Formats: sequence, structure tokens, C-alpha cells
Amino acid sequence: MSANDADTNVEMWKVKKLIKSLQTARGNGTSMISLVIPPKGQISIIQKMLTDEYGTASNIKSRVNRLSVLSAITSTQQKLKLYTNVPKNGLVVYCGEVLTDEGKEKKLTIAFEPFKPINTSLYLCDNKFHVEALSELLESDDRFGFIVMDGNGALFGALSGNTREILHKFTVDLPKKHGRGGQSALRFARLRDEKRHNYIRKVAEVAVQNFITGDKVNVQGLILAGSADFKSELNKSDLFDLRLQAKVIKVVDVSYGGENGFNQAIELSAETLSNVKFIQEKKLITQYFDEISIDSGKFCYGIDDTLKALDLGACETIIVWEGLEDVRYTLKNAEGELSVKIVAPGALKENFLIDKDGSELEIVSDMPFLEWLAENYKNYGATVEFVTDRSSEGAQFVKGFGGIGALLRYKVNFEQLMSDDEDEFYSDSD
Repeated sequence: MSANDADTNVEMWKVKKLIKSLQTARGNGTSMISLVIPPKGQISIIQKMLTDEYGTASNIKSRVNRLSVLSAITSTQQKLKLYTNVPKNGLVVYCGEVLTDEGKEKKLTIAFEPFKPINTSLYLCDNKFHVEALSELLESDDRFGFIVMDGNGALFGALSGNTREILHKFTVDLPKKHGRGGQSALRFARLRDEKRHNYIRKVAEVAVQNFITGDKVNVQGLILAGSADFKSELNKSDLFDLRLQAKVIKVVDVSYGGENGFNQAIELSAETLSNVKFIQEKKLITQYFDEISIDSGKFCYGIDDTLKALDLGACETIIVWEGLEDVRYTLKNAEGELSVKIVAPGALKENFLIDKDGSELEIVSDMPFLEWLAENYKNYGATVEFVTDRSSEGAQFVKGFGGIGALLRYKVNFEQLMSDDEDEFYSDSD
């Protein structure tokens, strides 16, 4: 998976996490504003609309509700003042008074540009935040290529989300199986084979023109479809570019060629396409297990070793379970020296707040470890892949390896890296 895909994976994890926290947030009355501005929206128009809303909200009878709604509208207006234009992917703002676990009110203001264009326009003032538009960001927009071949010609298409496009098509005139009178059977068979061979050659060439851009395959996967055995011949052919061959995720039989065949191929491969993320995840974890089984030394597991490898710049790909709940604490001792400890959820503070000399450590900051990783992985030249425990491989990774590990650029001898005090191996780089 490319670094770009891995970055998107991290952004999607951030949005998932945000959705989860916003869904559980509750406020008093209707004081929670959800605002989504699409890429071509205008800040000035939204500001005017908020001013009008402020005027309307001033008439709310309940004093508590009126004040909290007016406060939320003012906070939203203040946030929008930081933007002269709507960012290229749009703008999402959540503002309002939310109740904490202790029952106290806390002001929450979140504003961000989504990682891909958000084509929704929304303004709601309610007793909860509306996250439906964010959920749309998580829908896959992976692009898949289709090659539909039959005896009459070939069609090259692409599918992204619900959008399908025909990239190219051409017709072909192939001799039927039976020759006309006056031709020797051998000569006819040879001509027929030659024309089929040329047809497959042309399809292979056009496939490169449509599905490879700047030496890179521009689709997530390829589906070969068709009647007869042309599709299978293409798949096995030496003429078919190896980069494209590696991307073939399904070969399907369709009753027609052309556009009808394209539509039928999409229907027949729907399940495979929805499982692509799942397949990628299984493939990644299997690759990780393979490194372990051959004992290459180019792997590590557990938070301690993964962070040591990260500090060394040895991590190529960090694989982490998206449900990992460990917390990263920055601690300070009596001399003011900082250290970092990663602690499992629910751990007793007195167990990790004691320094090696018996003195007490002070908590400077704490944040979920996954959040820290998502913000900092690029500083170490690594990529991060979030995985689930829904596949058998994923479940094994979580149970057997603690849900975190890495594929390394080179072999690391972790035993040599053992310090006098493992817990304080890492310096706080924040």
C-alpha cells in the first residue's frame, strides 16, 4: 500500500474516532450546532445566516436554553472568522455546550477541513451533534478498473463509489471457428489464432494506456470480464503488463459484451469490491506473520519494541489494532526531567507514578496512545496501518501480539537495546 493510501487510512481512523465521541456527546436543550460547508460555499453567506439565527434565538423563552444557544452561535461565528475562504475540501464545524461525565457543562468547538471533499450543506441546532455527513467520508471511493472482452470487441471502464465511466472501447472482427470453402483448415486455424493473438495484444496495450499513469497503476483492483475464454487468455498472457496482472482481483463470466457486460460485471463483483479493504488487511497481517515465521528479524511486536524501533527510524509500516486503548503519559521527576510511559487502560496510577528512586512522578500530560501515533508517525518516516479484529488474522494479531507491531526496514537486535530502566527508554520529543 502506498504512503498516500496509508495517510488516508489514518485520516479515516481520526474521523471514525471523532464520530464516536460526537455521537455520545449530549447537551442541555438545543445548544449543539452542526455546520457543514461544501467546497464552493461562502463564509460571508454563512456568517449572515448565523447573524439571522442569533436574532431568532434571542426570542427563546427559556433563559438557560436561550443563553446556551446564543453562546454556541457566537462561538461558531468566532471560529469562522479564522477562515477567509472555505478550504478546498469544505469545512466542518461542531460547537456547543456538552455535559461531561461528572454532569458539568463544557464548551466544545471543533473545526476542520475534511481529508476529501464533503459535498453536503448542513446547519442544525439540536440537542445532539449530527455526524451523518462525516460518515459519508468513510465510504470507500476506491477506483476499480474493468476490462470486458468478447468476440466483438473490448470495453475499458472504471468504477468509483457509485460513479461508473467508460474509458475506451473498440470493436474487432474475428473469424468464426469454421472456415469458408477453399481455405485449408490448417491455414484458417493459423489465421484465426493470429487474429486472436493480435486482439489480446491490443487489449493489453490499451489496458496500460488506461490503467497506468506515470508508471503507477491508477486503480485499486482490476476485474476481467467477458464471455468465452478471452479474459482468461489475457490474464495468463505474457503480453499483459505484470503490474496490472498483480491487480486482478476477480475474473467473471458475463453473458454480454460492451456496456451491458460492464454493468453485469459490476453486479457480479460487488461482494469482492466491498471486501477489498478486508483482503488488504488480511494480506498485510499475513505478510507480517511470514516475517515472523522465517525469523527475518525485520519485525517487532508490542508497544515497547515498536517504540524503540520507531525511535531508531527502523519502522517501515506500523500495524496497529484500531481498538487499542493504551494511554501515553508524559511524566516529570523532582529534577524536572521528562519521561514517557505507555499504560494499559485501567492501570492503577500509583503503580506507574513512582520513580526508580521511590520518589513520586508528576503527570505533565496524557493522551490516547493511538492519537499520539496518528499525529506523530510521519516524524519517524513510518506509515501506519489501522487493522480490525474481524478477520481470523486480525483476531490472532490482537490476541497473540497485543494489537501492535511493525515491519522493519532492517534487522534490529532488541536485546542489545535493553536499557537499565526500560520504562524510561523514550525521551519525550513533544
